[in-house]
Formats: sequence, structure tokens, C-alpha cells
Amino acid sequence: MRIKDITAALEAWAPRSLQEDYDNSGLQVGDPESEVDSALVCLDCTEAVVEEAARLGCGLIISHHPVIFRGLKSLSGKGYVERTILAAIKHGIALYAIHTNLDNVISGVNGEIAARLGLKNLRVLDPKHGQLRKLFVFVPKDQAEAVRTAMFQAGAGHIGNYDECSFNGEGHGTFRAGENTDPHLGQKGRRHTEPEMRVEVVVPLTAEGAVVSALITAHPYEEVAYDLVPLANAHPGIGSGMLGELDEPLEESEFLAQVKKTFGLKVIRHTRLLGRSVRKVALCGGSGAFLINKAKAAGADVYLTGDIKYHEFFDADSKLLLADIGHFGSEQFTMDLIQRRLGELFPTFAVRLTENVTDPIYHF
Repeated sequence: MRIKDITAALEAWAPRSLQEDYDNSGLQVGDPESEVDSALVCLDCTEAVVEEAARLGCGLIISHHPVIFRGLKSLSGKGYVERTILAAIKHGIALYAIHTNLDNVISGVNGEIAARLGLKNLRVLDPKHGQLRKLFVFVPKDQAEAVRTAMFQAGAGHIGNYDECSFNGEGHGTFRAGENTDPHLGQKGRRHTEPEMRVEVVVPLTAEGAVVSALITAHPYEEVAYDLVPLANAHPGIGSGMLGELDEPLEESEFLAQVKKTFGLKVIRHTRLLGRSVRKVALCGGSGAFLINKAKAAGADVYLTGDIKYHEFFDADSKLLLADIGHFGSEQFTMDLIQRRLGELFPTFAVRLTENVTDPIYHF
């Protein structure tokens, strides 16, 4: 299978346009046209992981964290990043990373953590703005249904848990076809008035190109009249962190014990127990201290994340239980998530999980 077919499927799920500005997701080493027989999935791509991929005959490594995160000025092997890249080149192994773009989709990293905890009624903790467009198109009444359907199938019309959403109004459009036209309706050089529908749909920015292409293909007019307007609304399915609820409330110590067992943790750093039950849970895989105030504002009983610094624990301010389950600990199941997704898309393509534990932190 070609590398570009695999990466295209991953980016249809978590578009690279959703990665944060500081990130470097995508294909980092290798030719997208190359054929590979299998892939190895890891959280962090290290020299040991590359050697493992070489032993297994995997031509592609898919990591969550990019091995190339900042600019490189040399490839002399002086650090672990350069050594890892040189090893991949030596063995002819491509390196691909799917990082904050996978963090920012509701079915991504945080959705997997929530599923492992058995949370229900999920919603994004900090939805992103600037990810939605309103598309207005004017179409003859008889063709309106075909155009609507084409746009829905391309990804338009989703509002929360509803799909195929649109608004439709009747009116009359006028136009005069020029000399070098082939009008679907009317005659050249004469103004034509046509009963039309104004169809409005919400379009996610990631699907804008596909929706416009489907619209133009399905529309009967030679020149299609449509408008795309940016919306201030936040996208409910794109953003940072997750908020969900347990089926039944737990005591704080019971909840922490469950988290420790589920994630196989040796230790959980946390603020003092507040003597309250836990029902509403906020979480963010990786380094999520930036969402502590969002978790408090959402009324969460507990906030789970990693990489919390000493002074950031004070930000809990007795409003919630703040628990640090580690960067690796919180994101470890991302590997299973990627493997499962690729297995659903390409059932005959071998996707293996690394046996290397790449967590650099040990506990004495």
C-alpha cells in the first residue's frame, strides 16, 4: 500500500489543518509514493522503535509525537532526534506523526481516554472558533434536493448530534446569459427570471473544498451563485480537552483508584481530596494545565491531565480535584486508537504496536 493512501486516510480523520501552530504533524521522513507492507505505531519514535520496525519489516512508523518538532540545522547524529532520523533513512523507513490534530478531534486522543474511563455525554471542553462556514447557494427548485443531498454527503449540514440540517427559502433569481455561455435556462442576451431556492448549510472548514466541489458538480447552472461566510460559532466537535460524566458517582479515592488501575499507573499526583463525589470528569491527554480554568468553569469535579507544574496545582483552588496522570500515562492508548482506526479502514494491512515503552520517566 502506498504511504500517501495511509496518511490521506489518517488526515481525513484528523486533518493536518487542525494541528496547533507550534506543531509539526505529517510525513517527516520518506516518499509518499513508496509502497509499504506494514506499519508500526508508537507514541514516541526513538532509535529503538526504528530498529524494531526494521526487524519486523515495517516500512512506516506512525507516531503520536513528532520526532522532528523544531528546525534541524544538521544531521550529524549528535542527539537522539538526529540519530533516530538517520536510522530511519538507513533502513528506508518512513516516519509520520499525527499529533495535535488528533488531540483536537472528538474521536481522537481525548475521546479514547474518555472511553477507557466509561464516560458518557461527551463534549469538547474548549471548542475551537473559526472552524465553521455558512454556505448559501441559489438553485432552481426542481434541483434543490439533489444539490442539498450532494452537500450533505460531502460533509455539510452537521449541527451537534444532528445531520442533514439546512434552511430553505423560496424566491426569484434573475440573470442574463452572455454571448459566450451555454445557459441551462433562459436565452442568450435576454434577462431570465427563475423560481429558485436559497439553501443554507453549515460547513466545517475541513470539508469546505469537498462541499463546494460537490455543490458545483450537482448544480445545473453553468455559473453557480454561492456565498461562503465565516461563522463566529465554535465547532462542538473540534477543540482541546473533553468533558463527560460517569454513570454513577464515585468517591474521590475510588475514582483515583479506578484511574490508576485502568491506566496502569504507579503513582498519581493530585491536589488534596475535597470530600466530594466525582460525577463530571474533565480531561486532556498530554500537557493540559492550560485547561484547568476551563475545567473549573465547566463545573467538573475532577480534571485529569499530565505535566502539571508545582504552582499550577494551586490553580485548582479547592474548586475541583486536580490529578496528574503523566504525559505518557494519559496518551498511551493513542497507539491502540490509531491501530484500531487503520484496521477498520484497511483490514488487510498489517498495523503493529511497538513493544518498546517510550516513557522516559521512571519512579523509584
